[in-house]
Amino acid sequence: MSLPSLYPFVHYADPEAALRFLKQAFGCEERVVYRKPDGAIAHVELTLGHGLVMFGGAEGGRLKMAASKDVPLKNQGIYVVVTDPDALYARAKAAGASIVMELHDTDYGSRDFSALDPEGNVWSFGTYQPLAVPPPKG
Repeated sequence: MSLPSLYPFVHYADPEAALRFLKQAFGCEERVVYRKPDGAIAHVELTLGHGLVMFGGAEGGRLKMAASKDVPLKNQGIYVVVTDPDALYARAKAAGASIVMELHDTDYGSRDFSALDPEGNVWSFGTYQPLAVPPPKG
């Protein structure tokens, strides 16, 4: 199996709180946490199933990116394929995640829901596996 070549990344104003929340609410697991000399988070890699997301603080840096909580409208999100969206939905709600799209069945056979993390990043979860479905011809 070849390694993925696409890894989403986000920036958080409070990466410590994000790390705790993502583990508790969505079941993410730490792959690695790199810290600065003062102990602050520099870079995190979390896994969920076969996926990986990276994040760090939003103190500017070379990319000059802001934390999502500082951006009024969102135009991106993270989609995660899961086998049991009902259980993850219950876990996320119990951890205080803000549900922005309730658990539902789609016209294309997926079972999905979407939630916000504490800083407003959109996380969508569902059973739809894009690479398992051949693209339409034409």
